[in-house]
Amino acid sequence: MAEKSRSEKLKRLVAVQRHLERIAENELADTTRQRNEVSQSMEKLIDAISSADPIHMAFSVHYAGRYGRLTLKDQQLDGIQKLIETKVLQERTKADRLEEHMKDARELEMREADDNAVYDIIDQRFAGATPASSKVQKP
Repeated sequence: MAEKSRSEKLKRLVAVQRHLERIAENELADTTRQRNEVSQSMEKLIDAISSADPIHMAFSVHYAGRYGRLTLKDQQLDGIQKLIETKVLQERTKADRLEEHMKDARELEMREADDNAVYDIIDQRFAGATPASSKVQKP
């Protein structure tokens, strides 16, 4: 089995790194969704707290406590979201760098293959330029 070239190995690493980037992006999307849900719940609680409905007035203490917990959860999710945004950026940067290295390696491999092809042509040209009869020495 032939050994894989450097560019093929880097291509595999790029694919893995892009996968890690997509995982981080999915985590970010999930965290953003959770923050939106928390935000909607907070808005509903504000509406309930400011309502003149006697039922909501009876539960205002409960609503205030719930609002405090949601505020805390939103702050936690905000911190998590910032960390994940940084992670997405890092994964993307790593993948971009690996991709550049892969392109450079591929270019070097192609250049080497082209050089070898030229050397082969030169070798064939010089091997064919000398007739076989001249290689045999006459006494």
